[in-house]
Amino acid sequence: MAVKILQRNLLQRISSNFLIKSGKTRPYSTMKVRDVGQPTAVTHPQLLKEGEITPGITSIEYLSRRKRLLELLPPNSIAIISAAPVKMMTDVVPYTFRQDADYLYITGCQQPGGIAVLSHDRGLCMFMPEASPHDVLWQGEIAGVDAALSTFMADEAYPIRMVDKILPGLIKSSSQLFHNAKTATSIYTGLDAFQKAAYNSKVKDSSCITHEARWVKSPKELKLMREAAAIGCQALLKTLLYSKICTDEGMLAAKVEYECKIRGAERMAFNPVVGGGPNGSVIHYSRNDQRIEGTDLVLMDVGCELHGYVSDLTRTWPPCGSFSPIHEELYNLILETNKECVELCKPGASIQEIHNFSVDKLRRGFKHLGILKNDNLQRYNLLNPTNIGHYLGMDVHDCSTISCSRPLMPGVVITIEPGVYIPSSFDCPERYRGIGIRIEDEILITESGYEVLTGSLPKEVKQIESLLNNFGNRMEGEAYNTVRAVCN
Repeated sequence: MAVKILQRNLLQRISSNFLIKSGKTRPYSTMKVRDVGQPTAVTHPQLLKEGEITPGITSIEYLSRRKRLLELLPPNSIAIISAAPVKMMTDVVPYTFRQDADYLYITGCQQPGGIAVLSHDRGLCMFMPEASPHDVLWQGEIAGVDAALSTFMADEAYPIRMVDKILPGLIKSSSQLFHNAKTATSIYTGLDAFQKAAYNSKVKDSSCITHEARWVKSPKELKLMREAAAIGCQALLKTLLYSKICTDEGMLAAKVEYECKIRGAERMAFNPVVGGGPNGSVIHYSRNDQRIEGTDLVLMDVGCELHGYVSDLTRTWPPCGSFSPIHEELYNLILETNKECVELCKPGASIQEIHNFSVDKLRRGFKHLGILKNDNLQRYNLLNPTNIGHYLGMDVHDCSTISCSRPLMPGVVITIEPGVYIPSSFDCPERYRGIGIRIEDEILITESGYEVLTGSLPKEVKQIESLLNNFGNRMEGEAYNTVRAVCN
């Protein structure tokens, strides 16, 4: 019944709004285009096509997502998912807002302040913030009740002040309540009905449902992920070439962010890791405030976000243009592991199985090179405590409640990222100390095997050296001298 309600309401709204949304109004029409606080097909035709709620994702797809979630939601239960909160940098300055992936996945709303409730009887109900004239003056228009119905295609919508009048009844009539614990707000958790449900152990985290729905990507999602991966590859390639004349970690971080954003990315997926020399052995190094010296390697782990979907890739190279013999033998071990692990990616395999393979191979390799005196697992973990990969999608570590032992399916995207991070104090031959190397690719599981989404970014030693030495110096004239002067 709920699915039929969703379908009927969707068709009615598409029909009633078709003329204005499709831009087929008469040339002399004075109808004002409504700003709903985020891009629409009318206000941003360069970003959205007719029928899309967010770039690349149509209202029909959002409907199918809600249908899928209702299928996963137990009978006579409801799911409450809040928008991400605004986080403040100072008293009046907020950090850049990023929407919670579950809320965005269900609603398409990219703004804070809302609460979405999904139930079998009533479909999607959205409680929307109300903007005062002061809010509009300082922050611009925001989506309200009208936008929830016409833009986000909710079945019901109410002002946020109505939560305490409507939601308690929904909670009391349900046998189970699921909610997004990460974005939970006292607006609903403070309700007596919620408190009573929690006391009676009726409240569960909704991620066990939403992550299941998000795990396998649709064709439209995969198109966005391919584009995000392509942007990341192009940006990192440009930065690799730039490193030949600029060996400052901070400037390389700025370069890769610039290259991502001019290609359409809204933001970086995370603060770029730009670790030169010993800094590359710090897995989540983020200071990016040092110079890369002499023949040292630089490890760059970057990712960008495009319309709600992220990329995540890593390359390691010598800005000087040539791998030293020590770097090359260790790099080739990581590269060989990367390529062999990619070959294992197929339906039915699991991240855990691939991880176990990588550990066995790297332990043997490190022992052969003399970095490990034996293949003791605890000693190995000091060199690489990370997993071989993770799920990727709307979040960098996507669908984290899905087990790494789960058999992979077509449409799932994972990373393959073997590495080695040798502390400067590690008990091994001195020539290996302080080296960090990681090679990370994005892998889409297909019906017949895999597709490397980051395959356009070189990773072979000879390819990298050729790029650096044949193309890395092709900044000429005033621009070249300016960059040289700043970096030196």
